[in-house]
Amino acid sequence: MKFFVDTADTAEIKELNDTGLLDGVTTNPSLVKKSGRDFIEVVKEIASICPGPVSAEVVALDHDGMMREAETLRKLADNIAIKVPLTIDGLKTCKKLTGDGTMVNVTLCFSANQALLAAKAGATFISPFVGRLDDIGHPGIELIADIRMIYDNYDFATQILVASVRNPIHIHDAAKLGADVMTAPAAVIKQMFKHPLTDNGIAAFLKDWEATGQKI
Repeated sequence: MKFFVDTADTAEIKELNDTGLLDGVTTNPSLVKKSGRDFIEVVKEIASICPGPVSAEVVALDHDGMMREAETLRKLADNIAIKVPLTIDGLKTCKKLTGDGTMVNVTLCFSANQALLAAKAGATFISPFVGRLDDIGHPGIELIADIRMIYDNYDFATQILVASVRNPIHIHDAAKLGADVMTAPAAVIKQMFKHPLTDNGIAAFLKDWEATGQKI
């Protein structure tokens, strides 16, 4: 499974990229607003930090507007993936961009039928939002299972990018189902490192080592 971080905070991206475990970055207008920075400037910096795909979202709702914005964004760096909404115009734009060799992340997916349409449009990534489905009482992880089955039935190349990840359990369950990618806030990724038995084991080892009076 590939690990993307969902943020526009370049300090967080640098920290995770230095671990060697980061495969890409996703951003959206809300995250850019939170950063308080210029959109184009922050996307360029992120793309220079992380060599993997960096999703930059268009804000136009019509096909022509999306194409104009995509043209600006994909010139920023070779690793930019254009993020489009799962609408008729969004998928029309997806088909056009992927036909030109541009990576496209189709976002705001909430049903298997939507994911099927995105795959037929040639999407590089489909982003089903598991956390937001959980919020309305529908187990989001079930959508991942449905998409995986459909994509495998027809050998679609579109990668399932699990989004709206709220906790490590989402990541664990998505990985068991064979999701290709997950994107999560930096705080959630860091939670994956933690286990009380690991902490207790380190403390015990250090205590015993100190008792030997030795140094390395």
